[in-house]
Amino acid sequence: MTAVREATEAPAITTEIPSGRTTGWWGMVLFVTTEATFFAAALGSYFYIRFQSGPQWPPPPGEDPKLMKIWVMTAVLLPSSLPVMWAERGIRKGQRWRLRVGLLLTLLMGTTFLLGQVWEYAEDLHKHTFTTDAYSSLFFGITTFHGFHVFVGLLMVGWLLAASLRGSFGYRRHERVRLTAIYWHFVDLVWVAIFISLYLSPRL
Repeated sequence: MTAVREATEAPAITTEIPSGRTTGWWGMVLFVTTEATFFAAALGSYFYIRFQSGPQWPPPPGEDPKLMKIWVMTAVLLPSSLPVMWAERGIRKGQRWRLRVGLLLTLLMGTTFLLGQVWEYAEDLHKHTFTTDAYSSLFFGITTFHGFHVFVGLLMVGWLLAASLRGSFGYRRHERVRLTAIYWHFVDLVWVAIFISLYLSPRL
């Protein structure tokens, strides 16, 4: 009886509880790693074709992407990682108001970015389309796929916001918030690579 009591006391149970990352955390990390591999391959293809296409890039009669709207879109999307990080840290302390405000800000900033992308396409599609040449196919393919990831992230953030308004999360129950934050940080980092590769590098 003594051995059973010692094995079931709080210190012993605590010692036996598995420590480290959750299955959900590893699943999300594996998912974003897989998606990062796709973007890396797409950007690698972009640079390969660029260096095989001669000195002028984009190929004639194309022109360098306009940067004004892209700078604004970047200035909106990249800081959106801050409110989702602030929201996650807030719910760890049981501060639901921080979770709600942070998620709402992220939702607004991400939606603004997508609207900016639609605005950009409305002008670009008058000059070239998905099938104009290899450059256009890669440009629209990469940016559209990233926009899709932003849209999925907005669905996740929107669901979290709706659930938080019902009081679904607390300082002991916030795993989904952490997983969504990981995904959103990934979306932001991928945009940095796209911005440098597709918008800045043709001007170098």
